[in-house]
Amino acid sequence: MSAGEKAKAKTEQAQGKAKEAVGRATGDERVEAEGQATKSKGDAREAKEKTKDAFKH
Repeated sequence: MSAGEKAKAKTEQAQGKAKEAVGRATGDERVEAEGQATKSKGDAREAKEKTKDAFKH
């Protein structure tokens, strides 16, 4: 995984988790859903990078 993409994936995952927690704590379903979406985006980015790494070696 390139370091930049890995960091971006981890950042998206952390932001998503935080936003999801805030949404859950405040009872705001929209914010919670946005957090889940952001986290999923980070998960997908990480999976893409791992797949690219697997084919490099």
